[in-house]
Amino acid sequence: MATLAGVAAAVSLGLWQLDRADQKKAMQRAIDERGRMAPLSTAALPPADQPPAPALEHRRAALAGRWDTAHTVYLDNRVMDGRTGFYVVTPLRLEGRQDAILVQRGWGPRNAAQREALPPVSTSTGDVRIEGRLEAAVSRAYALGRDAETGPIRQNVDLAAFQAETGLRLLPLVLLQTEPDRVDGAQARQPPVPPADGLLRHWPPPAVDLHKHYGYAFQWFALAALILGLYVWFQVLAPYRAGRAARAHESPDDQRPV
Repeated sequence: MATLAGVAAAVSLGLWQLDRADQKKAMQRAIDERGRMAPLSTAALPPADQPPAPALEHRRAALAGRWDTAHTVYLDNRVMDGRTGFYVVTPLRLEGRQDAILVQRGWGPRNAAQREALPPVSTSTGDVRIEGRLEAAVSRAYALGRDAETGPIRQNVDLAAFQAETGLRLLPLVLLQTEPDRVDGAQARQPPVPPADGLLRHWPPPAVDLHKHYGYAFQWFALAALILGLYVWFQVLAPYRAGRAARAHESPDDQRPV
């Protein structure tokens, strides 16, 4: 009974992990479909005081506004292309609205000689148009102890705390910028020219982790096979081998009928 219960439990958990993998596959398909949709405009974003629809996450967006450089922060200990540096995060005051959205603009290198030195970033002071991917929050890194609440260099940024600190009406979404700024020039007929802001944007595509569920399922099925194998060995094969060995060591006189 214990063997049957153990095998049944392990197989059930393995099947549950396979079901979780199927759910993650469906999530990945939904993410890929959102990425192929037309970019959202500035007016299509929800107001700051309204919770965003889950379907907005991972959607592309093309937004217009002005950078609020006074509230730029640099997230420390971020790695891109094998190098350690900062993620540059700046609020964008949206055009025609009282709201702003926090933008994870890109990665800048760290100065190894001066750890407090900030990477040079070229930021336009006029109207800009940017493109990116909407996310639920700014990228987070593991932090020891309490995050710094002030200062340009921080480990992480909490959206609600940052809104209270700056007084901005921040949307409950973050834009992961994927293209350089496009600056609206004085000549309306001239196409906007992307400036060299010095930031890298080699963001990994949004993806869910499927392989861990397959790995867990394999472990549970292997455990079920192990339990069953041990039962067969100790309850069937071992007694059978012991009986054969005992009979082989019996003398001919012991085997002669009385």
